[in-house]
Amino acid sequence: MSSSNFIDILLAIILPPLGVFLKFGCGAEFWICLLLTILGYIPGIIYAVYIITKEQAEFWICLLLTILGYIPGIIYAVYIITK
Repeated sequence: MSSSNFIDILLAIILPPLGVFLKFGCGAEFWICLLLTILGYIPGIIYAVYIITKEQAEFWICLLLTILGYIPGIIYAVYIITK
């Protein structure tokens, strides 16, 4: 992960719409992130970090599933590895 991505992720955790805005401008990603942040801070953070690190989407999905339940995380990890 480059230092630029690290800074973007840090900004996305502090203020999700700002991190997305600096990476993508005022496009659809920004407005979705802003709406999710208004509806709830945590959904805004999750979306912002996901959007900024799209290339590593499998990792983030697996992490989220593991946080929600260990077994779903294992199932998804095995699925991705064997895909």
